[in-house]
Amino acid sequence: MRYYVDAHADRAGNGTQQAPFQRIQQAADLAQPGDEVLVAPGVYRENVNPPRGGTEEQRIVYRSTEPLKAVITGAEKAEGWTPVEGDVWQLRVSNGIFGAYNPYTTVIAGDWYSAVQPIHTGEVYLNGKSMYEVFSPDSVRQPEVCTKSWDPEWTVYCWYTAQDGDFTVITANFQGKNPNEENVEINVRRNCFYPQAEGCGYITLSGFTVRQAATTWAPPTAYQDGMIGPHWSRGWIIEDCEISDAKCSGISLGKYLQPHNENKWSTGYVKHGTQTERDAICQAQREGWTKERIGSHIIRRCHIHDCGQTGIVGHLGGVFSIIEDNHIHHINYKQDLSGAEIGGIKMHAAIDVIIRRNHIHHCTRGLWLDWQAQGTRVTQNLFDHNQPPVSAVIHNGLALGEDLFVEVSHGPTLIDHNIFLSAAAARLCTQGLAFVHNLIAGSFTMVGRGTDNGGLRFPTPRYTPYHVPHRTEVNGFMTILHGDARFYNNIFVQRPVPEEYLDCVRRHGQTELPNFTVGTKPYDGYPTAEAYFAQFTCAMARNRQLRDAYYDHLPVYTGGNVYMNGAAPCDTEENCRCAAGEARLALVERDGHPCLETNVFDLLPDFEISMINTDSLGEAFEPEQKFENPDGSPIVFDRDYFGVQRGLRPISGPFADRAESTRALF
Repeated sequence: MRYYVDAHADRAGNGTQQAPFQRIQQAADLAQPGDEVLVAPGVYRENVNPPRGGTEEQRIVYRSTEPLKAVITGAEKAEGWTPVEGDVWQLRVSNGIFGAYNPYTTVIAGDWYSAVQPIHTGEVYLNGKSMYEVFSPDSVRQPEVCTKSWDPEWTVYCWYTAQDGDFTVITANFQGKNPNEENVEINVRRNCFYPQAEGCGYITLSGFTVRQAATTWAPPTAYQDGMIGPHWSRGWIIEDCEISDAKCSGISLGKYLQPHNENKWSTGYVKHGTQTERDAICQAQREGWTKERIGSHIIRRCHIHDCGQTGIVGHLGGVFSIIEDNHIHHINYKQDLSGAEIGGIKMHAAIDVIIRRNHIHHCTRGLWLDWQAQGTRVTQNLFDHNQPPVSAVIHNGLALGEDLFVEVSHGPTLIDHNIFLSAAAARLCTQGLAFVHNLIAGSFTMVGRGTDNGGLRFPTPRYTPYHVPHRTEVNGFMTILHGDARFYNNIFVQRPVPEEYLDCVRRHGQTELPNFTVGTKPYDGYPTAEAYFAQFTCAMARNRQLRDAYYDHLPVYTGGNVYMNGAAPCDTEENCRCAAGEARLALVERDGHPCLETNVFDLLPDFEISMINTDSLGEAFEPEQKFENPDGSPIVFDRDYFGVQRGLRPISGPFADRAESTRALF
C-alpha cells in the first residue's frame, strides 16, 4: 500500500495520489508493514510519531519524492514582533502552543553537563541561522561578542526569554533587521521524526530535510532523544537526509528511559555517574538488550551539521549498526553547551559498529567512542579541523578537541585506513586498539591517563564492562591497564602546533595534557609482548610480592610505520623508518571536494612491510576477542582508503599506490 502526503493538499485528503494527506502523521497512523509513505515537497511543521514499525521482510518506508524537498521541522514561524527600542524587538507566544513541553522553560541539564548558564532547549532562528541566547534584558540591548563561539561576529544576534503569566516572552536583537520582514522561526517541538513507543523497528526514512528541534541533553545515564531516532528498536535505515539545528542531538541511537536511573548522578548526587552507568547497562541487559531486539541500524549518505551536542548520539541502542558515507560538521560550534558528551558522533557501547567513509570536520571533537568499543571498526574516514579555531578563546584542555577519542574500552577497537589531520589525532584513555594503514598528522593525547574518576584521597579507577564476542551479554568488568595497542603500517607527520593551543595548556597548568608530539612516542616504557608475557609463571602467580604485574601496562606491538618531520616512534618500535626531507601536507578544496596537497607519498622510504590481517593483530587482551568482522570472519587489510586492491608489496599509509593521494578524498 502506498500513501501520499502533500503539505499543499486539501485537508479532506484520504492519502491517495489523487487526494493526498496534508500531514505525514496521517499516513503514519495508517501505515502497516510493507507500506510506503511518499511525501511531496513542502514544509511539514510536525513531530511525526510512527505508532508501529515494519518487519525485517516488510519495512515501512517514508520517502521524500524529491530529495531534500520535503522538510520536517520542529519550529514554527514567529510572526507579530513589536519594536522595543533600537534593534530590539519582542514576541509574546501563548504557552498553549507548546503543550506539555515548553522549550523556553526547559533548561538543559543532566549528567556530565557543565555549562554554567541556564540555557534553554528553545531557539530563535533568523533566516535559518540560530541566534545566541543571553540571560538578561540588558544583554539583549547591549550585546557583547562571545569569544567562545567559532562565529563570534554572529553572537550579537541574540535573544532572551521570560515568562509572563500564560505567555512566553522572547526579546531579541536583530541588529537592524526587521523580524516581520525576515524569516524568523522558534523551536516548538522536541522531536521531528521519533516514535514515542519503544520497539517500532524496521522503518526507513529517506531523502528528507529535518531541522530545528528542541532536543534535550543526552548523556548515557538518561533517556537519549534526538530530532530523529528509532527509540530502542531494531533495523532502522536513515539515508540521504540533511539533518541540522538540533539544540542537542540530531540523530539518537540511544538509550530508553529507565525511570529509577535517570540522570541519577546530577539529581541524587550520592552515586557517581560511572556507577549509575554500570547499573544502566546491567538493567538494560535484564530488560531485553539483545542483538535480536536492539540495534542493527544504518545511517548513510546524510549531511549532518549545526547541532549543539552531537550529530549522532547513542548508548546501548546503536549496537551492530553501520554509519557510512555521511558528512558531519560544525557540531558545538557555538560553544554554548559544555560537558563530556559532545562530538560529531558520541557513542557508548558501539559493539560491532562499523563507522566508514565519513567526512567529519569542524567539530569540538570528531568521533568519541566511550566505553565498550568492542568489535568497533573505524575505517576509510576523513577527519580534519576537529579543534577550535585559533581565534577562539580556549577555556580548558578538554575543549581543545581531537579527531578520535576512545575512552575506557577494552576493545578490540580497529582503526584503519583513515586520514587524521587535526592538531590532536586521538585521545587514547583506553586499551585494545589497532591502528593500521592510517595517515596521522596529529598527536596522541592522554596515553596512560584519564581512566579514573579524579579522586584525591582514594584510588578511583573506572571499571568498565566487556562482552561476549559479537553479543551484548556482559562477560566481565575490569579497569583499564593501558597499552594492548597495535600500530602497523601508519604514516605519522609532525606539523607545527598553534601557539594558542600551547598557551591554553600553560594557562591551566596542564603541563602534560595534551601531548603534541606526533607518533607512538607516548608509549615509551610500555613492554613488548615477549617481556610482558614472560612474567607470568606458576611461581609468580603464587608470590604475592609479584602480583603487581597483573595491573601493569599491557604490551605495545609495532611495525611498518613511517615518521616524518620529527614525528617520533616509541622506544620499543620495530621495523620503522624516519623519512628524510620536509613533508608538506594540506587539505584543500577542488571542485567542491576535499583533496590533499602533499609530497608525503613521494618521501616514503622503500622498505619491506607486512600485509596485516586478523591473525597478525592477535586478540584484545581482556575480552580475548580478535580484530575481525562482526560475523567473526577474518580481515585482510588488502583494500585501501578508496577500496583499491593492494599489490603484493604494500606501502605504509592509507593508499595502495602513491598516485592515489591526488584523488578527491570525499
